[in-house]
Amino acid sequence: MAHTEEKLSGEEIFHGRIFTVTNDKVRLENGHTSTREVVHHHGGACILPLFDDGTICMVRQYRYPMQQELWELPAGKLEPGEDPFDAAKRELEEECGLTADKYIPLGEFYPTVGYCTEIIYTWAAMDLHQTHMHPDDDEFITPERIPLEQAVAMVMDGRIKDGKTIAGVLKLQRLKDSGAL
Repeated sequence: MAHTEEKLSGEEIFHGRIFTVTNDKVRLENGHTSTREVVHHHGGACILPLFDDGTICMVRQYRYPMQQELWELPAGKLEPGEDPFDAAKRELEEECGLTADKYIPLGEFYPTVGYCTEIIYTWAAMDLHQTHMHPDDDEFITPERIPLEQAVAMVMDGRIKDGKTIAGVLKLQRLKDSGAL
């Protein structure tokens, strides 16, 4: 039997530019009730640029909630109704100044399943071409090329802490190891 919870009621307690928060009353499978605070997010798109020489393009960006600069794959939030693949291609150009001729889907990633609806859709991009970066006005990033093997080592030793980046780097390495690339 699959586990489930039934929503009985919900109240919006915050509505912001990036997400909305509801306080929902649910019926548990044992018949009792409980509350769930849920962050409703439109999702995001992530892209992993892989160059012919085996390097990838990552970005360094200061993340205010974590109070530190982090290594990340290029990514961005989806606008309501936006196609995730189109958003991933947009982020590739905005944050790295690149376009690609070939894309491989790396799947979906649920970063915080305990309280958030966010889904991050991820692709690898290959056969890359240089264009021009055009980050958002409030976005200060530095793109850097590093060998994929170095990125894997950075994941394993904790220098890369961002969930979408960990998932994307390890999935790409697995595809490379299996000969699928």
